[in-house]
Amino acid sequence: MTALILDCDGVLADTERHGHLPAFNATFERYGLPVRWSEAEYGRRLRIGGGKERLASLFADGTLDADDDRTGKIAAWHRTKTEIFAELVSSGRIPARPGIARIVAAALRADWTVAVASTSAETSVRAVLAHAVGPALAARIPVFAGDVVPAKKPDPAIYTLTVERLGLDPARTLVVEDSRNGLLSATGAGLNCLITVDDYTRDEDFGEAVLVVSELGDPGRPPIEVLAAHGAARPGAFLTLDDLRACLPERGPS
Repeated sequence: MTALILDCDGVLADTERHGHLPAFNATFERYGLPVRWSEAEYGRRLRIGGGKERLASLFADGTLDADDDRTGKIAAWHRTKTEIFAELVSSGRIPARPGIARIVAAALRADWTVAVASTSAETSVRAVLAHAVGPALAARIPVFAGDVVPAKKPDPAIYTLTVERLGLDPARTLVVEDSRNGLLSATGAGLNCLITVDDYTRDEDFGEAVLVVSELGDPGRPPIEVLAAHGAARPGAFLTLDDLRACLPERGPS
Protein backbone atom coordinates (compact mmCIF):
# COMPACT_ATOMS: atom_id res chain seq x y z
CA MET A 1 0.00 0.00 0.00
CA THR A 2 1.18 3.51 -0.79
CA ALA A 3 1.87 5.74 2.21
CA LEU A 4 2.17 9.46 2.79
CA ILE A 5 4.03 10.72 5.88
CA LEU A 6 3.76 14.40 6.71
CA ASP A 7 5.94 16.54 8.90
CA CYS A 8 4.00 18.97 11.09
CA ASP A 9 5.66 22.37 11.42
CA GLY A 10 5.86 24.14 8.07
CA VAL A 11 4.03 21.33 6.26
CA LEU A 12 0.60 21.07 7.90
CA ALA A 13 0.55 24.74 8.84
CA ASP A 14 2.73 27.83 8.94
CA THR A 15 3.46 27.16 12.58
CA GLU A 16 6.97 28.52 12.97
CA ARG A 17 6.32 32.20 12.28
CA HIS A 18 2.74 32.36 13.58
CA GLY A 19 2.92 29.82 16.42
CA HIS A 20 6.22 28.61 17.80
CA LEU A 21 8.09 31.93 17.65
CA PRO A 22 5.42 33.94 19.51
CA ALA A 23 4.94 31.03 21.94
CA PHE A 24 8.66 30.95 22.76
CA ASN A 25 8.76 34.72 23.27
CA ALA A 26 5.62 34.66 25.43
CA THR A 27 7.25 31.95 27.55
CA PHE A 28 10.42 33.99 27.96
CA GLU A 29 8.32 36.95 29.09
CA ARG A 30 6.24 34.85 31.50
CA TYR A 31 9.37 33.55 33.24
CA GLY A 32 11.15 36.90 33.21
CA LEU A 33 13.97 35.66 30.99
CA PRO A 34 16.15 38.29 29.25
CA VAL A 35 15.52 36.71 25.85
CA ARG A 36 13.44 37.76 22.85
CA TRP A 37 13.93 36.02 19.52
CA SER A 38 13.55 38.05 16.34
CA GLU A 39 12.42 36.28 13.16
CA ALA A 40 16.02 36.18 11.96
CA GLU A 41 17.33 34.78 15.23
CA TYR A 42 14.58 32.19 15.35
CA GLY A 43 15.51 31.15 11.83
CA ARG A 44 19.00 30.36 13.14
CA ARG A 45 17.57 28.43 16.10
CA LEU A 46 15.48 26.34 13.70
CA ARG A 47 18.66 24.62 12.58
CA ILE A 48 18.50 22.89 15.98
CA GLY A 49 15.97 20.05 15.97
CA GLY A 50 13.45 20.09 18.83
CA GLY A 51 11.96 22.76 21.07
CA LYS A 52 13.69 21.61 24.25
CA GLU A 53 16.97 21.54 22.38
CA ARG A 54 16.43 25.13 21.19
CA LEU A 55 15.82 26.16 24.78
CA ALA A 56 18.94 24.31 25.89
CA SER A 57 20.94 26.27 23.31
CA LEU A 58 20.36 29.39 25.43
CA PHE A 59 22.68 27.89 28.02
CA ALA A 60 25.07 26.37 25.47
CA ASP A 61 25.75 29.69 23.72
CA GLY A 62 25.95 31.75 26.91
CA THR A 63 22.70 33.67 26.41
CA LEU A 64 21.72 32.40 29.87
CA ASP A 65 24.16 31.65 32.69
CA ALA A 66 24.91 28.05 33.61
CA ASP A 67 22.39 26.60 36.04
CA ASP A 68 22.48 23.34 38.03
CA ASP A 69 18.72 22.97 37.53
CA ARG A 70 18.66 23.81 33.87
CA THR A 71 17.11 20.44 32.90
CA GLY A 72 14.14 21.08 35.17
CA LYS A 73 13.81 24.66 34.02
CA ILE A 74 13.90 23.69 30.34
CA ALA A 75 11.18 21.10 30.94
CA ALA A 76 8.97 23.71 32.70
CA TRP A 77 9.56 26.32 30.01
CA HIS A 78 8.77 23.81 27.29
CA ARG A 79 5.49 22.78 28.98
CA THR A 80 4.45 26.42 29.17
CA LYS A 81 5.49 27.05 25.58
CA THR A 82 3.45 24.02 24.43
CA GLU A 83 0.37 25.30 26.29
CA ILE A 84 0.70 28.75 24.74
CA PHE A 85 1.19 27.22 21.30
CA ALA A 86 -1.93 25.07 21.70
CA GLU A 87 -3.92 28.19 22.60
CA LEU A 88 -2.70 29.89 19.42
CA VAL A 89 -3.74 26.87 17.35
CA SER A 90 -7.20 26.64 18.93
CA SER A 91 -7.73 30.36 18.36
CA GLY A 92 -7.35 29.82 14.61
CA ARG A 93 -4.41 32.21 14.35
CA ILE A 94 -2.08 29.71 12.67
CA PRO A 95 -2.97 29.24 8.98
CA ALA A 96 -2.96 25.76 7.45
CA ARG A 97 -0.70 25.49 4.43
CA PRO A 98 -2.43 25.44 1.05
CA GLY A 99 -3.29 22.03 -0.34
CA ILE A 100 -2.82 20.01 2.84
CA ALA A 101 -6.49 19.29 3.54
CA ARG A 102 -7.14 18.53 -0.14
CA ILE A 103 -4.19 16.15 -0.53
CA VAL A 104 -4.84 14.34 2.75
CA ALA A 105 -8.50 13.82 1.85
CA ALA A 106 -7.55 12.54 -1.62
CA ALA A 107 -4.94 10.15 -0.21
CA LEU A 108 -7.37 8.69 2.32
CA ARG A 109 -10.03 8.27 -0.39
CA ALA A 110 -7.46 6.34 -2.43
CA ASP A 111 -6.79 4.07 0.59
CA TRP A 112 -3.29 5.38 1.16
CA THR A 113 -1.85 5.17 4.64
CA VAL A 114 -1.43 8.73 5.92
CA ALA A 115 0.62 9.52 9.03
CA VAL A 116 2.32 12.46 10.72
CA ALA A 117 5.89 12.20 11.98
CA SER A 118 7.34 15.10 13.94
CA THR A 119 9.69 15.60 16.84
CA SER A 120 7.57 18.48 18.17
CA ALA A 121 5.44 17.86 21.27
CA GLU A 122 2.62 15.39 20.53
CA THR A 123 -0.12 17.62 21.95
CA SER A 124 1.00 20.44 19.67
CA VAL A 125 1.15 18.18 16.62
CA ARG A 126 -2.32 16.76 17.20
CA ALA A 127 -3.76 20.25 17.64
CA VAL A 128 -2.17 21.47 14.39
CA LEU A 129 -3.32 18.36 12.51
CA ALA A 130 -6.94 18.75 13.62
CA HIS A 131 -6.89 22.43 12.68
CA ALA A 132 -5.28 21.78 9.28
CA VAL A 133 -7.44 18.89 8.02
CA GLY A 134 -10.44 18.90 10.37
CA PRO A 135 -11.16 16.62 13.34
CA ALA A 136 -12.81 13.87 11.26
CA LEU A 137 -9.80 13.33 8.99
CA ALA A 138 -7.34 13.87 11.84
CA ALA A 139 -8.94 10.98 13.76
CA ARG A 140 -7.92 8.63 10.92
CA ILE A 141 -4.26 9.66 10.92
CA PRO A 142 -1.70 8.12 13.31
CA VAL A 143 0.74 10.57 14.87
CA PHE A 144 4.32 9.82 15.88
CA ALA A 145 5.71 12.79 17.76
CA GLY A 146 7.62 14.17 20.68
CA ASP A 147 10.03 12.08 22.69
CA VAL A 148 9.07 8.70 21.18
CA VAL A 149 12.59 8.56 19.70
CA PRO A 150 15.90 9.39 21.42
CA ALA A 151 17.20 11.74 18.71
CA LYS A 152 15.55 14.58 16.83
CA LYS A 153 15.74 15.36 13.12
CA PRO A 154 18.05 15.22 11.12
CA ASP A 155 18.42 11.81 12.77
CA PRO A 156 16.21 9.33 10.84
CA ALA A 157 14.80 7.74 14.03
CA ILE A 158 11.29 9.24 13.80
CA TYR A 159 10.80 8.04 10.22
CA THR A 160 12.32 4.64 10.91
CA LEU A 161 9.90 4.24 13.82
CA THR A 162 6.90 5.31 11.72
CA VAL A 163 7.75 2.85 8.94
CA GLU A 164 8.27 0.00 11.40
CA ARG A 165 5.13 0.66 13.48
CA LEU A 166 2.88 0.93 10.42
CA GLY A 167 4.55 -1.86 8.46
CA LEU A 168 5.19 0.39 5.46
CA ASP A 169 7.15 -0.41 2.32
CA PRO A 170 9.85 2.31 2.05
CA ALA A 171 9.67 2.16 -1.77
CA ARG A 172 5.95 2.99 -1.62
CA THR A 173 6.27 5.71 1.03
CA LEU A 174 6.58 9.44 0.34
CA VAL A 175 7.52 12.00 2.98
CA VAL A 176 6.55 15.69 2.78
CA GLU A 177 8.98 17.97 4.60
CA ASP A 178 9.90 21.65 4.59
CA SER A 179 13.50 21.77 5.85
CA ARG A 180 16.90 20.26 5.20
CA ASN A 181 16.89 18.65 8.66
CA GLY A 182 13.61 16.95 7.75
CA LEU A 183 14.91 15.94 4.34
CA LEU A 184 17.99 14.32 5.86
CA SER A 185 15.83 12.54 8.41
CA ALA A 186 13.57 11.10 5.69
CA THR A 187 16.31 10.11 3.27
CA GLY A 188 18.36 8.68 6.14
CA ALA A 189 15.45 6.30 6.72
CA GLY A 190 15.53 5.30 3.05
CA LEU A 191 12.43 7.27 2.05
CA ASN A 192 11.72 9.54 -0.90
CA CYS A 193 11.00 13.12 0.12
CA LEU A 194 9.02 15.99 -1.40
CA ILE A 195 9.87 19.45 -0.08
CA THR A 196 7.40 22.29 0.28
CA VAL A 197 9.50 25.28 1.32
CA ASP A 198 8.61 28.15 3.62
CA ASP A 199 10.16 31.55 4.25
CA TYR A 200 12.65 30.10 6.75
CA THR A 201 13.84 27.22 4.56
CA ARG A 202 13.56 28.39 0.96
CA ASP A 203 17.32 28.85 0.53
CA GLU A 204 18.38 25.56 2.11
CA ASP A 205 20.03 22.76 0.16
CA PHE A 206 17.43 20.23 -1.03
CA GLY A 207 19.56 18.32 -3.49
CA GLU A 208 18.38 14.92 -2.23
CA ALA A 209 14.66 15.73 -2.62
CA VAL A 210 12.68 14.18 -5.46
CA LEU A 211 10.63 17.38 -5.86
CA VAL A 212 10.86 20.88 -4.37
CA VAL A 213 7.87 23.22 -4.59
CA SER A 214 6.77 26.51 -3.06
CA GLU A 215 3.61 24.88 -1.68
CA LEU A 216 1.18 22.08 -2.52
CA GLY A 217 -1.25 24.61 -3.96
CA ASP A 218 -4.99 24.63 -4.43
CA PRO A 219 -7.39 25.40 -7.29
CA GLY A 220 -8.02 29.13 -7.41
CA ARG A 221 -4.65 30.06 -5.92
CA PRO A 222 -1.68 31.39 -7.90
CA PRO A 223 0.26 28.55 -9.56
CA ILE A 224 2.91 26.87 -7.43
CA GLU A 225 6.61 27.30 -8.18
CA VAL A 226 8.53 24.13 -9.00
CA LEU A 227 11.99 24.87 -7.62
CA ALA A 228 13.55 21.50 -8.48
CA ALA A 229 12.30 18.26 -10.04
CA HIS A 230 14.52 15.19 -9.82
CA GLY A 231 11.87 12.56 -10.51
CA ALA A 232 9.00 11.91 -12.90
CA ALA A 233 6.57 14.41 -11.36
CA ARG A 234 5.83 17.50 -13.47
CA PRO A 235 3.14 19.38 -11.56
CA GLY A 236 0.79 21.93 -13.01
CA ALA A 237 -0.72 24.83 -11.07
CA PHE A 238 -1.09 22.67 -7.96
CA LEU A 239 0.00 19.21 -6.83
CA THR A 240 -2.31 16.25 -7.31
CA LEU A 241 -2.21 12.71 -5.96
CA ASP A 242 -0.84 11.61 -9.34
CA ASP A 243 2.07 14.02 -8.86
CA LEU A 244 2.78 12.45 -5.47
CA ARG A 245 2.66 8.95 -7.02
CA ALA A 246 5.19 10.11 -9.61
CA CYS A 247 7.61 10.95 -6.80
CA LEU A 248 7.90 7.24 -5.95
CA PRO A 249 10.22 4.83 -7.74
CA GLU A 250 7.60 2.10 -7.95
CA ARG A 251 4.44 3.02 -9.80
CA GLY A 252 2.32 -0.07 -9.23
CA PRO A 253 -1.33 0.00 -8.15
CA SER A 254 -1.89 2.35 -5.22
